Amino acid sequence: MLSKIKTKNPIFYAIVLVIGIVAFLGFKEGDDFKIAKNLDIYYSLFRDVNIYYVDETDPEEMIENSINAMLKKLDPYTVYIPEKDKDEFTFMTTGHYGGIGALIRNNGEYPIVAQPYRGFPADKAGLKAGDKILEIDGKSTNEYRLSEVSERLKGIPQTKVKLLIERPYSNEKFEKELIREEIQIKSVPYYGLADEGIGYIRVTKFTPNVSREVKDALRELKTEHQITSLILDLRGNPGGLLIEAPKLCNLFVNKGEEIVSTKGKIKKWNQTLKTTDFAYDIDIPIVVLVSRGSASASEIVAGALQDLDRAVILGERTLGKGLVQTTIPLSYNSQVKVTTAKYYTPSGRCVQALDYTNRNEDGSVGHVPDSLISEFTTKNGRKVYDGGGIIPDIKVEPEELSQMSISLITQNVVFDFATKFAYENPVISSVEEFNITDEIYNNFVQFALLDSFKYETQSERELNKLEKIVKSEKYYDRVKEELEKLREKLINDKETDLINFKAEVIQFLRDEIVGRYYYEDGQIETNLKDDIQLHKAIEILNDQNQYKSILSAGFENKDQLGMKISMLNPRTTEKDEDNSEDYFFESMMN
Repeated sequence: MLSKIKTKNPIFYAIVLVIGIVAFLGFKEGDDFKIAKNLDIYYSLFRDVNIYYVDETDPEEMIENSINAMLKKLDPYTVYIPEKDKDEFTFMTTGHYGGIGALIRNNGEYPIVAQPYRGFPADKAGLKAGDKILEIDGKSTNEYRLSEVSERLKGIPQTKVKLLIERPYSNEKFEKELIREEIQIKSVPYYGLADEGIGYIRVTKFTPNVSREVKDALRELKTEHQITSLILDLRGNPGGLLIEAPKLCNLFVNKGEEIVSTKGKIKKWNQTLKTTDFAYDIDIPIVVLVSRGSASASEIVAGALQDLDRAVILGERTLGKGLVQTTIPLSYNSQVKVTTAKYYTPSGRCVQALDYTNRNEDGSVGHVPDSLISEFTTKNGRKVYDGGGIIPDIKVEPEELSQMSISLITQNVVFDFATKFAYENPVISSVEEFNITDEIYNNFVQFALLDSFKYETQSERELNKLEKIVKSEKYYDRVKEELEKLREKLINDKETDLINFKAEVIQFLRDEIVGRYYYEDGQIETNLKDDIQLHKAIEILNDQNQYKSILSAGFENKDQLGMKISMLNPRTTEKDEDNSEDYFFESMMN
């Protein structure tokens, strides 16, 4: 009876079908025989475990887990996408989904609205950041994981969803019936003037039409503000559609220039993508901002503009994702996203940082070895290197965050204070004029102290490790007194640290509060006030002699020259690899 029930699962038939096809094709020497043999073993194992295991099993979950475990051995980007995750995948590739238009997050027993998107159903219904979602269509949300809550909020456009909301600090509970809409998130959430004559455009992802959004923003900046130079901000941009990278570059690079090439095991994945139209502005000086979170299509744009000496790249070394994925449809509306090629910038660089092909003995992944890093040259003859992301022409790293700030953010202290502030202050001044006054900050300090948040400094963590070591080595009694004295000196005083790190905390506090009134674009605008990388970009663009010298053949980039040394002490490990996307399905699917 048990085996009869289990064999009705569609995955069972899929396995049988695969075995049958392989058997029909016949056994050949090499891979074909190995595939058939191991599929037969897998089918037998799967069948017998489901028949004989002492407790009930979930065949679908078992198959999905085995698929995920198999693909995990390849790289983080080759993944199985079951039918239930199809909507999430569509959103990642296109920026479109059906839903209420709000970010949600965990904060206590119930999920909360983290940020409603301007003009979408949640915003139009009056939902605010901090609102607790108690029920969805009459069912309590404390029974669901956050992913399940998100799934229930999404749906076909024009369908209804009923929410029970609790507004913090007012203790007000109310129901809202929202009509889902097609949600399309902009790739360019903000653009404006960075300085007199200098435009600024923020690009957060590479979804369809990102190049059109950038072009529209650039046209307005040129028409309305007569800008003569541009800052293109790709920091934290995880990538997206590979096909959009050449289109964006084409705004600044003329027709016929190679932007990226791809090379894979199968010839049809080998392609060279060039610009196809005349540039919108071939002359405007550009500084491109990048960070460790800039990956994939962002790196293609930054690398191409660097190789063609079309822009100065400024910021941090990028992530180093030089792998291209293709989505392949499977049965039952599932898909697999598989790495099919590596991409190369115009100079010939592959910027992939982690070497998944040659893993260490323990299975971990290391950087491309220093001995395999090669030197390339830009159009003007400047030296650039592969094997580790895009190295900026001008390296400007942001200051490291204190543990105090990290704790205030991760424990939602800043978020919760902003919720309280917005409840008590229906309006604030404009983004340009709003600042955190001493009164506001003092109120925040008292709020944080009452919140009883916890944090531990790096020094305290290291001291705790040292104490464990000396205890295990039986030296604790000898150094106990010295360790206790050191602990007394290091122990953190929350109120003192809140004052000492005031300047740093104020930036996060201001950004969170401004977002309650002026949404994402307001947060970006206010965050630029204290942006040291932006200020350096402005300095370079205001000094055209400096700008031109950086792009000249005689310019020596110390960060580039020192790359081989720095690669011996890699800055990232496998777990730091960003879960970015790089889809090429427009040209690869056929």
